[in-house]
Amino acid sequence: MGHVHALRLGLTDPRFAASAVHGAVTAQPEARADLTRALHATTVAGNGGGSAVVVEALADQVAQAIEAEGRALHRPDLGTLVATVPSDPQTRNEARQAVAAVDDEAVRLRTAVKSRDGFFTTYCISPYSRHIARWCARRGLTPNQVTTASLLVALIAAGCAATGTRGGFVAAGLLLLFSFVLDCTDGQLARYSLQYSTLGAWLDATFDRAKEYAYYAGLALGAARGGDDVWALALGAMVLQTCRHVVDFSFNEANHDATANTSPTAALSDKLDSVGWTVWLRRMIVLPIGERWALIAVLTAVTTPRITLIVLLIGCGLAACYTTAGRVLRSLTRRATRTDRAAQALADLADTGPLASAFAALGLRGPSLPAPVLAFVGGAALACVAGLTSYGSPWVVVAAVIYVITSGLAVARPLKGALDWLVPPFFRAAEYGTILLLAANADVNGALPAAFGLVSAVAYHHYDTVYRIRGDAGAPPHWLVRAIGGHEGRTLLVALAAALLTDTDFTVALTALAVAVALVVLVESIRYWVTAHKRGAPAVHDEGEPA
Repeated sequence: MGHVHALRLGLTDPRFAASAVHGAVTAQPEARADLTRALHATTVAGNGGGSAVVVEALADQVAQAIEAEGRALHRPDLGTLVATVPSDPQTRNEARQAVAAVDDEAVRLRTAVKSRDGFFTTYCISPYSRHIARWCARRGLTPNQVTTASLLVALIAAGCAATGTRGGFVAAGLLLLFSFVLDCTDGQLARYSLQYSTLGAWLDATFDRAKEYAYYAGLALGAARGGDDVWALALGAMVLQTCRHVVDFSFNEANHDATANTSPTAALSDKLDSVGWTVWLRRMIVLPIGERWALIAVLTAVTTPRITLIVLLIGCGLAACYTTAGRVLRSLTRRATRTDRAAQALADLADTGPLASAFAALGLRGPSLPAPVLAFVGGAALACVAGLTSYGSPWVVVAAVIYVITSGLAVARPLKGALDWLVPPFFRAAEYGTILLLAANADVNGALPAAFGLVSAVAYHHYDTVYRIRGDAGAPPHWLVRAIGGHEGRTLLVALAAALLTDTDFTVALTALAVAVALVVLVESIRYWVTAHKRGAPAVHDEGEPA
């Protein structure tokens, strides 16, 4: 006896190979052999080796046998939902009353909302988007279809912003908000109907980035129609936001399998989380996707693209300082041993190409500095030279060569230090920032849009790497990283182009490089995720902090 939704949670969730509730057990194809062995062992034990047997509570005993063989068995937290096998009339009557006392549809609708979300999403979107998710489920729509609809609406919003008219800006802001409503709906639909998939998780994550960055480009195009060039601001916003994400990804991967943090910083954070208003304040300070998109939408409708992007840069900059400082403090006050898995994840996120790898393989003894210091010094020196010298300066090439060397030294040893999770963000900031600065110094029409396209293509590759690691699929193949040069190879190539080509030819080179990188990474990424979906890879769904 029990609620139908209790059986849904226990028996139809595709994320788990084997699941059980009281009185029922199920297994996905990858766990069928474990189920067969457990069933055989249970029935043989029940009748002493005979051919037929009646075993009391068979499903529960089979579930215990599956766990005894080492197979992880998911037992969902049912909360107020009921799933039980009454043993007598009294317990049956109690179970019937417990079922009648709880509306499982209301529970299903409530739990469709992500357990941890931002203030704007929780109070301004989810109260009605969950009902849209139920409406979609009852009409047979899938989360992937809603995700695609959200992308299309966001692209239309970017197109409206690109018109450069006040009416277009107002329409763009409204459509961006509607796109975010659909963005929330797809995840709620997945949780409501338990439709999780590897392809869906990838689409949801990558489309979020594509929507936001396409909107930045729309703002830049709209401003250009009004005679204002804000491509540098748009590219800066994309660089900053991407680096923020890399900080999140690197820190989480570095501590993926670490023990609980008992440092004073973590204790203070837990104490603040025990006070209601501080929880929401801290979630708003980090400017998650809901607050960020609401800010962008409102500013687009009532101000100019320049003001919108400047306010966004200030807000994201303060949020980045807050979150990064907190994570640095946690890492410095934490006593934990970095595992090989975590070190490998950081090495994959570093995206080291053949040049730095070859230098690291030489085994040369460089300065005994921590890896983050080497990564920061090399990247900061390159950015300073790119920003302070005139276009065409050969010193940029010299700085890029030094950057290759420091990058190789930084990854020469396994990234197991307390702050080694900062290495990938420093590499991202150095590569993206150098491309931005060199394009800005070229001071020719088309250079910054071409740089925007190149950074977009490279950022897609880096996000794809993150989502593969999160799905326990490992990083993209080594041939792909070598083919597109790694972060240091691309940076050196752009520096050489800036030193050897005219400003007009430099724009053409950036465009060609952007197209080449985009084609290679998109073809490989789409091939991987589609085949992963077809071969039935374990379904995933991200319930972490809002991006």
